[in-house]
Amino acid sequence: MDRTTLKIAGESGMGLLSVGRIVAKVLKGMGFYVHSDREYPSLIKGGHSNLQIDFNSKPIHSLSRDVDLVIALDRAGLLEYLDVVKKGGILVHGYERHHLIKDLHTKAKKKGIKVIYLPAHTIARQLGGTDVMVNMVLLGLIWRVLGFDLKPLEAAIKKQFASKPKLLAIDLKCVRAGYKAEGQKVPQYKISIPKSKPKSLLLDGNMGITLGAIEAGVRTFFQYPMSPSSSILMYLANFSHDTKMVVKQAEDEITASQLTLGAMFMGSRSFTATSGGGYDLMTETVSLAGMTETPWVCVLCQRPGPATGLPTWTGQGDLNMVIHSSHGEFPRLVVAASDPTSCYEIIQHAMNYAEEFQIPVIVLSEKTIAEAQTMVPIFNSKIPIKRGLVTGKDLESVVPSDRFKITKSGVSSRWLPGSAKAGYYGNGDEHKEDGRLTEEGPACAAMMAKRMRKMETLKKALPDAKVYGVSKGADISFIGWGSSKGAMLDTIEAMKKQGKKVNYLHYEYMWPFKEKAAEKFFKDNKNVHILEGNYQGQLADMVEAGIHKRFKGRLLKYDGRHFFLEDILDYIKKKS
Repeated sequence: MDRTTLKIAGESGMGLLSVGRIVAKVLKGMGFYVHSDREYPSLIKGGHSNLQIDFNSKPIHSLSRDVDLVIALDRAGLLEYLDVVKKGGILVHGYERHHLIKDLHTKAKKKGIKVIYLPAHTIARQLGGTDVMVNMVLLGLIWRVLGFDLKPLEAAIKKQFASKPKLLAIDLKCVRAGYKAEGQKVPQYKISIPKSKPKSLLLDGNMGITLGAIEAGVRTFFQYPMSPSSSILMYLANFSHDTKMVVKQAEDEITASQLTLGAMFMGSRSFTATSGGGYDLMTETVSLAGMTETPWVCVLCQRPGPATGLPTWTGQGDLNMVIHSSHGEFPRLVVAASDPTSCYEIIQHAMNYAEEFQIPVIVLSEKTIAEAQTMVPIFNSKIPIKRGLVTGKDLESVVPSDRFKITKSGVSSRWLPGSAKAGYYGNGDEHKEDGRLTEEGPACAAMMAKRMRKMETLKKALPDAKVYGVSKGADISFIGWGSSKGAMLDTIEAMKKQGKKVNYLHYEYMWPFKEKAAEKFFKDNKNVHILEGNYQGQLADMVEAGIHKRFKGRLLKYDGRHFFLEDILDYIKKKS
């Protein structure tokens, strides 16, 4: 069975997210693989929104551009998505003045789309509900269209709204009324229910970050809310009673970054999270972490900019910023997550690298990674905690000059303040090996060179980029990072059915840049293209400068939308 795509469209505040999450959980419970994401304006209420759910009996990792089924909760949803429903698709709606929409049924007939109307507002009000409960009426109707048993859906609704028993009773009446669809001839969209259920988790990337941070032994978290990173703060706060983690909402991003640096200096594993504009305010702290060789970790969930830009949309435009931002020269690590599993693991590795190499680490995510829900295998990776600290009897032999000692690797001994008799200065000015300030030319040059040697040491320790699909000799090849991986995994499978060999080199460790993987990929494949969610092709420029090869083409997207499966399939068709 090919994937089925369901889109729920309406105004913000009409309960799209609640309905979408209910549907996704029920489909997962039925044995389907699910991937869902939402599009919404930066408004608390009003504006046009939609939530899309793709489901299949086989694993899927991205969304399709083509829609099979639409639930239109309002007039705007009815008008906008009639044009994107596939031939033979079904659109259900409750807009009671639909007869005033010119050519609605003519357009639908031309495309072979079945339009089903139910007076959902009237039904909801007659049952004691409000206009918001239109979502439950139409949810019941689409469930009837799909031919699914109503009981699992009712169970999920009961669980979702258990804390509101009076409203729950009305919700159940509404969904049953929609399912009954009295007076309507309801067509069937036949879908085979999977015979087995995958052992998988359904969650978003920010929850992956949260669970990974807990596993990594994080004890303090500081953040000033900024979409799309804000749910990390919410998730960690919800777990704080069980984990005993200190979770604090700071008054601004500067405070959050400084609290994180201070906590790490004193030995508490800590991190912060933000988006591009918030990170701009943190860059002085990043530079201080570089000079004092203090571990510092930040999750940056990207959204398109500049300025406020598109605060509720997605993009990959901050790679250059996090590599080059902050004054002066100092070593840093930039990594990029791609899905909830990657988020779960990469935050743990970020903590280890930050502490072992005594550097700032920036974890790049994106709105679509942060908020999209997808199914991933149950987490079973055991990543050991590596703090890189001098402990135990070794503390007795350290001396102040060990703290910033000039070493071949660039890494010096680090111990927590108060854990040894030997003290040192954590100086933001240039300094000697014990941290005392100096402006002597040779001493300053030696300390700068010592810190920068960490980059080569770190580069050797980092994993290489990974190839997905055929190992070499592909008909067409792509290099990318971040959320591009999900769309590429689905593309590889789709093209395999057409007898085409496609492969993809995925970068997770972005900086320092490991060029050898790209060199080999270009050598093994003759038709290599870039796939990025930004205007300039920021990774593309880095690859071309690093290996002195040029891509055959660049598939770039910068409208705030993620890559749909068809975006890549259409590009391949043009390039074939």
